Amino acid sequence: MGGVTVKDIESHKFVQAYAAFLKRQGWVDTVKTSHSNELPPQDIDWFYIRAAAVARHVYMNRGSRPSHHVDASGSVDRKVMQALEKIGVVEHDEDKGGRRITQSGQRDLDRIAQTTLEAEEEEDDE
Repeated sequence: MGGVTVKDIESHKFVQAYAAFLKRQGWVDTVKTSHSNELPPQDIDWFYIRAAAVARHVYMNRGSRPSHHVDASGSVDRKVMQALEKIGVVEHDEDKGGRRITQSGQRDLDRIAQTTLEAEEEEDDE
């Protein structure tokens, strides 16, 4: 099956599959969320899931530059974007500002989307 993209897969299933891929790569250490938090995140894979969701967001919107300003905690998202940039999934967009998905990043995300869809079809056949 050719031509499968991230847009063809349910977001939750794709995020879980890409988070597993990132975790298998061992590409980042755990980041502290805040000095003021009393408890750590409950899911031990929270960073990988967040990174997968951010990568999907950049893929779907063709960049990360927001259309308007919204106050939010930027530490985790900044670290996620830096980690994704470090492994070559996103890059700085010099013309428009912000970051955009790289060709290799888009290829990786589409490949994982295709394997996720194939696994889903195999489960449906059984």
